[in-house]
Amino acid sequence: MSYGIEFVPPGNITVKQVVNYCKLAEQKDIDFAWITNHYNNRHCYPTLAAIAEATDSIKMGPGIMNTFTDTPPAAIASFMCTLNEISEGRAVLGIGPGDLSTLPKLAIEASKPVSRLREGVQQIAALCAGEEVKKTGNMEFFDYDGAKLTGVTLPAKKKQIPIYIGAQGPKMLTLAGEIGQGALINASNPKDFELAIPAIKAACDSVDEKKFKKFDVGAYTAMSIDKSEKKARNAAKIVAAFIAAGSPPALLDRHGLDQANVGKIKDALGRFDFGAVGGLVGDAEIDAFTIAGTPDMVQQKCEDLTASGVTQIIFGSPPLGPDMTNSIRLLGKLI
Repeated sequence: MSYGIEFVPPGNITVKQVVNYCKLAEQKDIDFAWITNHYNNRHCYPTLAAIAEATDSIKMGPGIMNTFTDTPPAAIASFMCTLNEISEGRAVLGIGPGDLSTLPKLAIEASKPVSRLREGVQQIAALCAGEEVKKTGNMEFFDYDGAKLTGVTLPAKKKQIPIYIGAQGPKMLTLAGEIGQGALINASNPKDFELAIPAIKAACDSVDEKKFKKFDVGAYTAMSIDKSEKKARNAAKIVAAFIAAGSPPALLDRHGLDQANVGKIKDALGRFDFGAVGGLVGDAEIDAFTIAGTPDMVQQKCEDLTASGVTQIIFGSPPLGPDMTNSIRLLGKLI
């Protein structure tokens, strides 16, 4: 089992603070730092470079990029090789289909996300391996014609940059197993991995029967930890509300949630009435979509995820808990 931590650098957290949190996470033996990639927050590129300079052992990467807003894939390859050089071989790439709630705001039509991502990852991997990518006529989106990284330090052949696919739906889970070295799955509950892991394994087996043994299944959790159970769970309410409001009916049924109540939560969020949201979100929503509670409660939830087949637990934020520094220290004691 390995452990990761996610940071969102929004308006109230500076890059310097994120770097300091990553240094603390490294001291607490956390293995990965994943930095979110949203156009409306601080950019993950310079943030990751700053983390690479300030740390010694923690692996790091964007969590996650996509082939709609972060294009072309050649630019992603160039960035990842540069980050790998700065960090002396600690770079990892998280990449997915793109946020369907964000892309329309940027006037981007998210057509054929699976095919687009497949092509993008193929070209990134080839370029990072030092290949000259020639036109084939078989690609719809990124049919490069003589592209090659000539001015960067390439990773060693036996130490290529691992590529993690952000996946939830069946098609993307299959793609992750086929082309990725790992998957980042937005879920905090073992029930969500009962379907995901077999799909990934089947896809891995179709490529190589030994592949799944090395495949890293990441649970990208929504985490809130504090010595006070009440404080930890209260801090998780808004996150649980947003996840519940954006979940399809089948997912709500899987967790036995009251769809009428979730409808009320969605309406309250639409009105920005967070007071009402706090009153509507109960233990059922918190337990379905977050890991929230005391260190003992969090440890049990993590053990449940491990038993389900998860191999990397990512402590996702927001909120991590009422106090970020204290939360990282508490999480470190569980590792």
